[in-house]
Amino acid sequence: MKGTKGRRRFIDYPRQGREGPRRWLPSWRQWLSAVALCVGGLAGLFAVVYAQVGIPGENALAGQEASVYYWADGSQMVSVGAVNRQNVTLDKVPDSVENSVIAAENATFYSDAGVSLQGIGRALVNMVSGEETQGGSTITQQYVKNTYLSQDQTVTRKVKEFIISLKVSNQKSKQEILRGYLNTSWFGRGSYGIQAASHAYYGIDAKDLDPSQGAVLAALLKGSEQYDPGLSAANHRRAVARWKWILDRQVATGKMSQEERAKYRTFPEPRGLSKPTSQAGQTGYLVDVANKFIKADTGLTDKELARGGYRIHTTFDKQRTHRLEKAVKDVRRDTIDPKKRAADNYVEFGAASVRPKDGAVVAVYGGADATRHFSNNADTTAVPAGSAFKPFVLAAALQRPDGAAPDTAEAAAARRKAGFGNLSEGLLKAQNAPFVQAGQQLGLERIRDLAVEAGLREESMARLEQTFPLGTSAPSAIRMASAYTTFVNGGLHTDPYAVTSMTHDGKKVPGFHRREPVQVLDAGVAQQVSNVLEGVGRRSVGQPDAASGQAVAAGRTEPGDRMKSAWFIGSPRGGGPEFGSVPTVGGEKGSLVRPEPAPGAGGGDEPTTAVTMFRNKPGAPDLLPLQGVGGSGTGLGTALPPKVWNAYQQSS
Repeated sequence: MKGTKGRRRFIDYPRQGREGPRRWLPSWRQWLSAVALCVGGLAGLFAVVYAQVGIPGENALAGQEASVYYWADGSQMVSVGAVNRQNVTLDKVPDSVENSVIAAENATFYSDAGVSLQGIGRALVNMVSGEETQGGSTITQQYVKNTYLSQDQTVTRKVKEFIISLKVSNQKSKQEILRGYLNTSWFGRGSYGIQAASHAYYGIDAKDLDPSQGAVLAALLKGSEQYDPGLSAANHRRAVARWKWILDRQVATGKMSQEERAKYRTFPEPRGLSKPTSQAGQTGYLVDVANKFIKADTGLTDKELARGGYRIHTTFDKQRTHRLEKAVKDVRRDTIDPKKRAADNYVEFGAASVRPKDGAVVAVYGGADATRHFSNNADTTAVPAGSAFKPFVLAAALQRPDGAAPDTAEAAAARRKAGFGNLSEGLLKAQNAPFVQAGQQLGLERIRDLAVEAGLREESMARLEQTFPLGTSAPSAIRMASAYTTFVNGGLHTDPYAVTSMTHDGKKVPGFHRREPVQVLDAGVAQQVSNVLEGVGRRSVGQPDAASGQAVAAGRTEPGDRMKSAWFIGSPRGGGPEFGSVPTVGGEKGSLVRPEPAPGAGGGDEPTTAVTMFRNKPGAPDLLPLQGVGGSGTGLGTALPPKVWNAYQQSS
């Protein structure tokens, strides 16, 4: 027994000769041994992984397939070209551009081992928690990701990136790595690499870039969607701020003198956006709309889309798109003459057709030519809706807050005292006072919320001021058409969409799903708003036989709006009954009872189409007035969008 007690154990745990909690607390030697064992195990595991992970072959970015977009009937609409990339050697890249890139992305590039442990750790934590993973990578790591790996945000890919970056750093010179990085990085505007980017933004070779221009291109490496100054005013502000920071950073790191920095005080504006000739006419606008829905549904970025290889099936109807374009061109030719009237300068049209039954965007008119006029007039949120917004105020007045049926005659009489009795008459007679009063009584938040539920975007809503019910908000034509489908579709709204399916290298891209309709208005309320809008439609385009042979439920701006936009949103109402009078909200022409939706009224294949017109001088932030557009008798131009709509319908 004594011999047994005196025998020394290989691992003295629980610890002999200790009592109580101390018996279970490891000694410092045991702690040290455990740490050494863990470190040794990790080192061994790393050695095994390091030995097994080799440097794969380079990606063939220049050999990537183009992406193909298809019409709704399955025919090809356009092939968006393969990767735009031109390799250059470092002697073709000014030192100042190299310094800008290093200052912006990896100041320790020439002294580090090619990896950032801190950045890797942060990226892994973010991936596990579901947050964004970008940021923290060295130039070597970014080069490895661009050249050897996919863009997948996974732990496996991140570990491979770390291992391969170490190997690349040991096997390649810093100059080779920097050259590869500059030739494979995404700069936006369809350009991979510094040479393609130099032409896309400044129309020159990379060798001719000055330090200021180089700093702008270096800023784009943080994300062109946020830093391309040509995309938006917000982007421009971010680009200018980062451009300044990159130049200052070079001074701080000793790569630029204060005297040299002082030469660059004016932001070097890049050239305007451009599109390839294959996207001329409406094609470029259609691609833009499709890409917005793709990014919203799948999370793909412009950079990922630019890599190509996608097959994208859209909802766009080829014939309707051509008819809509022709309608705008015909009205412009017949009424707009800049040589005769100064007011006809800078006139722009935008239009979109949305199918009520499912929300499909079937046609778009974004401007005269996507290769010359780059902003998409069908998707702009800079044009006030004016009186075309008033139907949402009427709907808010009719809709009970709890979603119940419209008021009985007795309840309507009480509500008339609250100021809602003349809204339908005010809509027909282009009066503003009843709608301002309704906003005061209903609450502006209630009107805004209903408009958003009906399909308008919350970010396009104006400030909640007294004039809010008069249409100070600026929704896009796509969203206005979508929201108006709610009135002719029994109060059902389906979010708009423009892409039905998408594949990459033959594999289905997940994220697309059928939009389900939502009942946002009581069916009776939707019917009553449609009845009022039919009166507006008759006044705008004449009797039913003057348009498509059908009654038209429509909203529009009025000359009395005194705004800088003109709208017409119309929905053909096939099969609906004729209405001898239009009910008012609790007025003398009848009380608000729940009528059944008219048979065949809305909800079918006939789309709701929104047409907008405005004047915008390129580069100017504010819209120009519409007085005198199209000559006398056009009512501040408000008669022209109905002409476009009518011509579009008659061409069917």
